[in-house]
Order: sequence, then C-alpha cells, then structure tokens
Amino acid sequence: MSLEKLVVVGGIAGVHRVAANRSNGLIIEDLDTGKKRFAPSRKHQFTPLESITIYTEDDDETLELSKVFQNMFAKLEEVPLVKVNVSNDEMKAYFAAIIPNYDRDRVYIGDMKKIVKWFTFLNDRSLITLEEEKTEAAAEKAADSEE
Repeated sequence: MSLEKLVVVGGIAGVHRVAANRSNGLIIEDLDTGKKRFAPSRKHQFTPLESITIYTEDDDETLELSKVFQNMFAKLEEVPLVKVNVSNDEMKAYFAAIIPNYDRDRVYIGDMKKIVKWFTFLNDRSLITLEEEKTEAAAEKAADSEE
C-alpha cells in the first residue's frame, strides 16, 4: 500500500489521488469514479497521507500513517474496526489495541476518527494490503544474509 499519491482535500469529502500538480492548486482524481477536477489552493488545504504521523510515547518518535494502517489491517480479525461515531472510550480502547504505545495526551479523538474514516474509505476500495510489510521483511532478510 502506497500513500504517496493520496491526498485529503479540505472541503471535499474522501481521499483523492493526485493526478497533476499546478502552481495554483492540484488536479485530483476521485478514487470511485476516476473523474478529475481542479482544486485551487486558494480555496482548499491539501494534506498528503504519506506525511501524516501519529505520536508515540517512545522518546518523541512518531509512527507513519502507513504503519498505522498496516497494524489496523493485520489486526482486523482479532480487533474489529470500530464505527466513527462510537463513544470516546471505545475509540481510545480501539487505538490502544492497535497501537499500544500511542501518546494518549497528543493524539486526540478527532485524529482517531479521521484515521478510522480514512482506513474504512481505503479498505472498502481494496487499496490496503500487507504487501508493503512483506517487501520490507524480504529486504531485511536480504540485508541480514549479506552480513
């Protein structure tokens, strides 16, 4: 799963793929229909998903969103995905099960809800897989065998 070309656009629901970059905005592609449209930077804020990280309690380290999605996907059977509108305590319990060392002071409920919403959106479209983990593990094994 690569979050490289995926972006969240303020004021437009869902996650979009960046089709092209212009000096005054982005041309974004709807993941469902494939329709492209121009989103001006004067009107919208853009957040690339690959730049999002979650605070952890490990000496000011953060966890990339792709790793969070991988954890959510890997534990989908043992820890079922919660709905976005669950109580705050249920959402915190879910995140504690997925990322046990997330920083409880700096990761807010709104952040958790967005992550669950994005994961649901991408998972419903089969854009989340465990392939990245497998390739990373293969790369680590190759590095170990060279030593």
